[in-house]
Order: sequence, then C-alpha cells, then structure tokens
Amino acid sequence: MARGRRDIVGIIVGGGPAPGINGVISSATIEAINEGKQVVGIMDGFKRLADGDTSCAIPLSISEVSRIHTEGGSILRTSRERPDRIAERFKIIMSTIKAIGIKYLITIGGDGTLFLANKIEKESRGSLYVVHVPKTIDNDIPLPGGSPTFGYETARHWGVEIVKNIMEDAKTTGRWYFITTMGRLSGYLALGIGKAAGATITLISEEFKEDKISLKKLSDILVGSIVKRLSMNRDHGVAVLAEGIADRLDLEELSQYEDYVRDETGRIRLSEIQLGRVLKTFVKGTLESMGLNVTIVDKNIGYELRAADPIPFDVEYTRNLGYGAVRYLLKGGTGAMIVFDEGNLRPVPFVEMINYETGLMKIRKVNIDSETYEVGRKYMIRLEKEDFDGNTLKQLSKTAKMDPQEFRRRFGYLVGL
Repeated sequence: MARGRRDIVGIIVGGGPAPGINGVISSATIEAINEGKQVVGIMDGFKRLADGDTSCAIPLSISEVSRIHTEGGSILRTSRERPDRIAERFKIIMSTIKAIGIKYLITIGGDGTLFLANKIEKESRGSLYVVHVPKTIDNDIPLPGGSPTFGYETARHWGVEIVKNIMEDAKTTGRWYFITTMGRLSGYLALGIGKAAGATITLISEEFKEDKISLKKLSDILVGSIVKRLSMNRDHGVAVLAEGIADRLDLEELSQYEDYVRDETGRIRLSEIQLGRVLKTFVKGTLESMGLNVTIVDKNIGYELRAADPIPFDVEYTRNLGYGAVRYLLKGGTGAMIVFDEGNLRPVPFVEMINYETGLMKIRKVNIDSETYEVGRKYMIRLEKEDFDGNTLKQLSKTAKMDPQEFRRRFGYLVGL
C-alpha cells in the first residue's frame, strides 16, 4: 500500500458489538472512495495492530459494503484489549498504523475506544487525522441534545419485544421474572426497556445514593413490589434490573452468592453475574418467611441485542454518521467525535469529552430528577410513602401476614420513614 499511502482511510471497531456498526462502515467507505481515497478496514479491533500485524488491514470496495448497512454485527469484527497491554504496546499500534499507510482514521466504539482514539491523535502530532463515531447500546456517552448513541434504539426495541413476551408468560403462568439487562455505567437501556414494555418495576444504579448498594435493600424493594401486586390480586410481574447495580455491590458480600470473572480489560464481566438469581434467592427467602409462595425466574438479556439487525432509526443514523466522519476528515478535521445534533452533523472535540479529574471519558447517567425518569417511576408498582398509612397499609400488611406497625418498621426505610 506504499503507493498513494497518503490517501488511505482506515476504519476500526472497538469494544462490544452494537447494531449499526456496518452502517457506519458502509457509508464511510462509499463516501471516501467517491472522494478518491483508498479505504482499508482493520480486522479484530486493536488486537492485531498491537501485535504489529499489518495484514489486519483489508481493502474495502463499494461493492463489498453497499448492502451491509441493514445487517447486524461487524464485518470487521471487534475486540476489547486490556489497558495494560495497550499501554505496553501503544508504540507498536502507532508504528503499525504508519506501516499500513493510514492518513485518516475512523474509530467506531464506546468510551474505551474514544479514549484510545484521543491518545492516538495526540501521539500522531498532526501526521494522522482521527475522528470517532460513538457506539454503545448502553447509551452512556454524553451526546449533545440528549441524542442516543447508535445501537441503543435497536437494542431497546428488541429488548422490549423480549420483555413483552416474558410479561405475557408471567401473566399466563402466574409467576415473576427478574430480567437483568446490559448497562455497566448507566441504566438507560434497562429504564428504556422497562418503561416502553410496561414492566412492573425497573431498578437502576442511579437511584441509589449510597456508594455500596446492599443486597438486602434491593431484595426488600422487590419484595415490596411483589407484596403490593399480591394485595391488588395480581400474582405475577416482571422486574427489569440494570447490570450496573452489580458493579455497586460489595464484592465480598456478592462472592458469598455468586462467582465472578473479569474481561480482557480487567473489569468484572457483569453480564455473567447472575444478579437476578442472587436477588431471587434473597427475595424468596423473605417471602417464604411471610408464608408466601411465589415462583420467580431469573433471566439475563444483552448478548441477544448487541448484534441484531438495526431498526430503520439506526440504519439512517449510522449512514449519517459515517458520511459525516469522512467529510470532517477530508476537510482537515481531527481530534473530534462526530455527532448528529438537531438535523446537522457536527464535531465535538475530544477535549470536551474528557473528565480531567479521572483522565477518562465523561459518562452519561440517567438523571433521576428528570421528567423522563419521573414518568417511568410513576408507572412502576412499588412501595411508596402513601402506602404506609390507612387502609393501604392494612391491606399490604395483611397480604404480608404481618402487623401493620411491623410492616411499617420492616419496609418503611425504603421510602425514608
């Protein structure tokens, strides 16, 4: 690729899959080639770059990518890398990019990939133009105007379809389901699924102010929801749980009930922690102490959503982003994330995305003081302050086979009593 090396556009995907990746690859490739540039896709994320393997760069043509925008997954695949390995081999990554002859680099990924894109752009000292396209089903990158990250809407769509079916199963069989969804740092996906599907209750880590969330408190919230439903002559329900809750649990306490493993980056693999199963054990124990027999089934969803075919929203969205990324680079732009804001494509400089206290990228969390969260919260069935007085308290305590004052002492702390 030595000949014309100054015209090469490289595309690389990092982190976990998200619906719409192929849409970015497709539109970026088509626009770059139409502008007279060569395009190469970097296979397997940064892994092979870190090994100095220049064969990871494969030429892309319009005919190869013109119909992939409606497909899930990533034709370039993707990977995660341990931070220590990236640090050790960063110079190799830079030299491999140079050896391939890339002048313009498009990175597609979440906060980890964005962090690495920023590092690459700084290290290149003007010899490499870098733009990042934000991707994550967790929706945890703070895009302007509250715009979602691509992949989120598709993941939510298919998550809602799954939860709707499970809600019908719960109604038909008279049982409860505890469903854990992805979302390490933000509860957007869980809340979006639970709110749109009409789940009985959704729990996200943002609603807990304490540093460490106790399993007892989580269990009591769910017990309260179940008892309240039973008092309404409803023997079934669905609770949606954000996996990020597990990241806030005391690991010593958690290890008593669940083994956990770490991913390639050294972080606990939250998707493999059976949060629903742990909470099921706690909840069933409390219910049985009340003389209540409730069937609870735990389930994780997440991997089913990451490589789904994108819905039209994300197909259109990613075509915009891929096009915008190339236009920005070819105009001499670098060191920014491309976003779609109020009908216009525009760059957001990397420096605006960094939290200088941590050195990491900023994270968008659910604002529990927002009306969006308020609406979701209002339609949940869970214990509220007004439930601890009068006839409602009598009915709840009767269902729980407890004295009203005993019920108030046992569960009142959940609502600040």
